[in-house]
Amino acid sequence: MRRLLSSIALSFLLAGSVHADDLQSLLIEGSNALARGDNAAAEAAFRRALSSDPKSVEVLNDLAIALARQNKEAEAIATYRQALRIEPGDPITSRNLAIAYFRAKRYTDALPLLENFSKSAGTFQALDLTGLALFALDRYAESAQYLERASELQPRDMATLDMLGRAYYKSGNYQAVATVFARITSIDPNSPEAHVLMGLALDRLSRDDEAQAEYQAAERVDPNYMGVHSGLGVIYWKRGKFDEAMTEFRTELSRYPSDAVSNYLMGDILQKQNSPAKAIPYLKAAIASDPNYKEALFVLGKCELDLDRAQEAIAPLRRAIALDAAYYQAHYVLGTALRQTGHVAEATRELHISEQLRARQDAAELKKASGSGPN
Repeated sequence: MRRLLSSIALSFLLAGSVHADDLQSLLIEGSNALARGDNAAAEAAFRRALSSDPKSVEVLNDLAIALARQNKEAEAIATYRQALRIEPGDPITSRNLAIAYFRAKRYTDALPLLENFSKSAGTFQALDLTGLALFALDRYAESAQYLERASELQPRDMATLDMLGRAYYKSGNYQAVATVFARITSIDPNSPEAHVLMGLALDRLSRDDEAQAEYQAAERVDPNYMGVHSGLGVIYWKRGKFDEAMTEFRTELSRYPSDAVSNYLMGDILQKQNSPAKAIPYLKAAIASDPNYKEALFVLGKCELDLDRAQEAIAPLRRAIALDAAYYQAHYVLGTALRQTGHVAEATRELHISEQLRARQDAAELKKASGSGPN
C-alpha cells in the first residue's frame, strides 16, 4: 500500500514537472512569435499558457500585448484589467493598461494611470504620454508642464517640442511659443513645424505680415506640411481676400480633408457669398473633426436659415450656445429661427439675451479701449 502511494505521489510530481516545462515552452514560443511580429501565433501560445495558469499576471500581460499589436484594443484592455483584479496596483500592468487606454483614445481613463506612471518612473515616455493625454483633454497648460519635463530628458525630440509649442499656443502663452520656436530652429533651422507654429502664434497676436512670412518659409521647405496652406488661407480670409483664401484652403483639404479650420472657413466664405448649400458640407466636415467648433455650428445654423430651413437651424445654434453662453450672435440667430418656427416666447427671450450680451461686450470693449489710451 505504501509503495502504491509513493508511486501515485511520484506520478503527480512528474505531471507537475511536465506541466511547468510545457508552460515555459509556451511562454518562449509566444515571446519568439512576438519578436518576429507574428502576433496571432503569440496570442495562440499565450492563450494555451493561460489555460494552464489562468492567474498568471505575466501571461495575461503578454497576451494583452499580442492583442494590442493586432489592434484588438478592447480585448487588450479587458485582459490588463483582469490582471489587475488578480494583482491590484501591479506597476507593469498599470503602465501597460495606461498605454492601451491611450492608444484607444480613452484619454480620461488613461490619465490617472499615466500620472501615476510619471510619478513612479519619471521617464520620457511617461511624461510625454501624460502631456499628450492632457492635450487631448484640452488641458493645455497642464500638458505643457509635462511636455517641458519630457523635453528636458530628450531635448532634441522634435515631435515633443512641436506638441509643447502647440500646448503653449492653445493656452495663449505666445511668448513661450516663441521660446519653443527658437529651440526647434536651433536644432533644425529649416523646420516646417517651427515655422507653422510661429505663424500660428503671430496670427493670434495680429501680426499678420510676420505670420504670413513664417507660413511661406514653411512652404518653401515642405509645401505639403500640415497647416501651411490653412495658415496662409486664414491670413487671406482676415484680409477679405476670399479667392486667395479658398485656393489655399482647397490645397490644404486636398491633402488633409478633415482639417477643421479649412473646412470651417470654406463654409464661412461660401455662406458670405450666398452659397449656403455649398457651404454646408464643409461646415459639417469641420464639426465632424471638432464637435466643439462653435463657430462652425453657428455658421451651419445661419446656412440652414438662409435655405428657409429654420427647424434644422435650431439644433446647431443650441449646441453653439451650450459651448459658449455669451455667444450673442448665436442667441440672435437662434431667436430668429425660433420666431420663424412659431416659438414666439422663446424667440423673444433669445433676442433679449442677445441684446443684453452685446451691450455688455460693447461696454467692456469701450472700457478696455479707454483704459489703454493716454491718461
